[in-house]
Amino acid sequence: MRRRAFRRFKRILWRIPLRTALLCIRPTAYFSHRVYMRLLVPQLRIAGMMLTGTPRYISPSVFIDDFDKISMGDRVVISSHVSLLTHDYSLTTMMIAASEHDNGGDVAIVRPIAIGNNVFIGRGSIIMPGAVLGDNVIVGAGSVVRGSFQSGAVIIGNPAQVVGTISEQYERFRQKDAVDVRKDTAW
Repeated sequence: MRRRAFRRFKRILWRIPLRTALLCIRPTAYFSHRVYMRLLVPQLRIAGMMLTGTPRYISPSVFIDDFDKISMGDRVVISSHVSLLTHDYSLTTMMIAASEHDNGGDVAIVRPIAIGNNVFIGRGSIIMPGAVLGDNVIVGAGSVVRGSFQSGAVIIGNPAQVVGTISEQYERFRQKDAVDVRKDTAW
């Protein structure tokens, strides 16, 4: 029991300088996304996040639960107010309701999250424990993502479901003349 308490205390202490560094970096995002990302990526690596490439953009308002349980590919965009959750403590509530909890503390499901290359995650989405997103995936705003999704999928909803492929979506955009396509070179 003492060993567990020591590990928990050590983990809390380790998070203080990390969270402080992330708070100090945050204001640069409002002036220059490029500078912000150059400062953020090394901090994510120090925190233990497995980066197999360089993310294009991760909003300052993204909530990341456990950095060391998240892997992320190249050219990932994570919009504002997205939550990457690697734990679920609702198991404790279920166990209490089923009279199977011995009041020995909370019980959690902890699973890693894997995000492939060239993935876009829309505003306010929640990526749940154990989620796996393949390469070239678009997650619509406000989606709750559980489970695995293959490369090339466009997913939306709560719970998130595949509504098509990226190639189908791109073809729809190309056929519409009213779509304003703007190339932003600031990224």
